[in-house]
Amino acid sequence: MKMSDFERIRLVILGGAGVGKSCIIKRFLFKTYSDKYRPTVEDLYNREYDLGAVTLKVDILDTSGEMQFPAMRRLSIATAHAFLLVYASTSELSLGCVKQCFEEIREQRADFQDIPMVIVGNKSDLSSTHREVRIEDVSEWVFCELPKLKVKVMECSAKDDVNITDIFRTFLSLSRIIPANGNTDSTSGLKRRSSAYVSASSKAKSRLGSPSIGCEKTKETSYLAAGSSEPSTSDPKSKPRSRSLIRRSSRKTKQQIQNASGTEDCNIQ
Repeated sequence: MKMSDFERIRLVILGGAGVGKSCIIKRFLFKTYSDKYRPTVEDLYNREYDLGAVTLKVDILDTSGEMQFPAMRRLSIATAHAFLLVYASTSELSLGCVKQCFEEIREQRADFQDIPMVIVGNKSDLSSTHREVRIEDVSEWVFCELPKLKVKVMECSAKDDVNITDIFRTFLSLSRIIPANGNTDSTSGLKRRSSAYVSASSKAKSRLGSPSIGCEKTKETSYLAAGSSEPSTSDPKSKPRSRSLIRRSSRKTKQQIQNASGTEDCNIQ
């Protein structure tokens, strides 16, 4: 991605029906959760986030879990800058839907290896009693069968608000907008731009030198050029010494003239 792409990005949510895609989005955006299930056709959310140097505009597209809208699905995949692939840790069938979504991405996008993706197992709050998918198996599929991807595998719970914020923070680190440690004060993407600005300012200051020293030199030069009668701050005795030399030189010259003319009064025309 170029820096211009970071100013506005589109995140597309893909996965099977009933895995909790909409619940994850609403928990993140609105801090709300509902147990009621309503099938999604397509919902688009727009948000702006201040990351310091740049305001990031994000379009979050929540897609249908049903496979009855193939044209909408192809369009969403074609226009995405990043993907969130959601399965339920309580359903092995939902993991198969995620694998199918990934195959569609790989078929339609030649740059699929460069697109940030997060694969999330939702409903981790039920994993102790109803788990069907282990995160180790998902990681093995991703990192062994599909190497060289910008991808991270994690689990979350939209109901208990577990790892929801970390999901979206991970997209920033995968996109190199912030580092992997999640410290927004030392970003490597946008902060890199800010750091470059600070570095350039420091170099400019070093080339210009200290402002106070520069002012003193300018003041001293103009002072000498103006020929002020005030003594110099660097040598306060230089001016009185010059006057005494002038007086002695004048008296000596006058004495020589008087001796040469033999008279005390001498008018020089």
